[in-house]
Amino acid sequence: MTEAPAPFTERDYAERMRRATQDAVAAGLSGLLVTPGPDMVWLCGYQPTAYTERLTLLVLAPDAPPRLLVPALERPDAESAPGAGALPITEWRDGEDPYAAAAGLLRPDGRYGVSDSAWALHLLGLQEALPRTAYRALTTSLPMLRAVKDEQEIARLAAAGAAADATYEELLSVRFAGRREYEVAADLTRLLLEHGHEQVDFTVVGSGPNGANPHHEAGDRVIEQGDMIVLDFGGLLDGYGSDTTRTVHVGEPTREESRVHGIVREAQQEAVEAVRPGVPCQLIDRVARAVIENAGYGDHFIHRTGHGIGVTTHEPPYMVEGEEQPLVPGMCFSVEPGIYLPGRFGVRIEDIVTVTADGSRRLNNTDRAMAVVE
Repeated sequence: MTEAPAPFTERDYAERMRRATQDAVAAGLSGLLVTPGPDMVWLCGYQPTAYTERLTLLVLAPDAPPRLLVPALERPDAESAPGAGALPITEWRDGEDPYAAAAGLLRPDGRYGVSDSAWALHLLGLQEALPRTAYRALTTSLPMLRAVKDEQEIARLAAAGAAADATYEELLSVRFAGRREYEVAADLTRLLLEHGHEQVDFTVVGSGPNGANPHHEAGDRVIEQGDMIVLDFGGLLDGYGSDTTRTVHVGEPTREESRVHGIVREAQQEAVEAVRPGVPCQLIDRVARAVIENAGYGDHFIHRTGHGIGVTTHEPPYMVEGEEQPLVPGMCFSVEPGIYLPGRFGVRIEDIVTVTADGSRRLNNTDRAMAVVE
């Protein structure tokens, strides 16, 4: 297990809030309203429960310093957040109108970007308190808010990727045949935690025909000799995500299984090689998809080629047709083409890559060949 990274500082959070405010102005917004969730964690380091009915709101606007509105009973936790020193905290008490408190921090005719995870209850309350305000989802208004990572963030993503790689290497020595999918998934969870993850988000174990479902949840199917198995797993380590996929086989694969795996491997390799600054996100999808289509399996590649990763395991940018956002150094995302043959088997290979000044660097480095397991 690697040494824990240095924590982000108050200065780091203040700079993130400054940049976010600047980006909001450039997008024609009066400011940003950030509710509990990954954006709030990234911007100021405060992580209240996302399931509270009590209004909690980070307000970023160009005409005032950042401000955090919290319920009075949660103020001590807010004040202990690593970025709290960079913003004044305003409280409201049970029995008071939280939307009236929020209205005092907003322009009555403002146009605000609001967190995708904001409760409808809270957004409707703000609209009632300030009927001339307007709101846009942050993903719509600032899709690249967290997309470009700094060196500290990339180092954390690399450490998470290395831990996921170590998990996969150890998993190859366990018994697969005769065990149920959920038992192998439990091995993945245990190993991810042993290698430093504080949170496991998913452990896909798709054996045989279940591998043709890209997001199959590990069930009670008994893994058999001759099964292809899609292993897709990840979570958070020191607050940043891992996500990798390898496809293994119980015993020696058939010629067709080897061919399909080889096509996916080629598609993944060519897509990774296409990553460089300035190319549009959709090009990465097109490159991977062309390899699979030319091999005759285009109808069986049924999802986008990749997604961004950071403080969550799925976030912008997305490697998908129609996404014209150019790649920028510091962006981190998955490259994960697949082929899925219903009722038979599936194959997917996935690495996280980061865009460099002249190309890309993989953050996953385990063997992409189809491993034969017992």
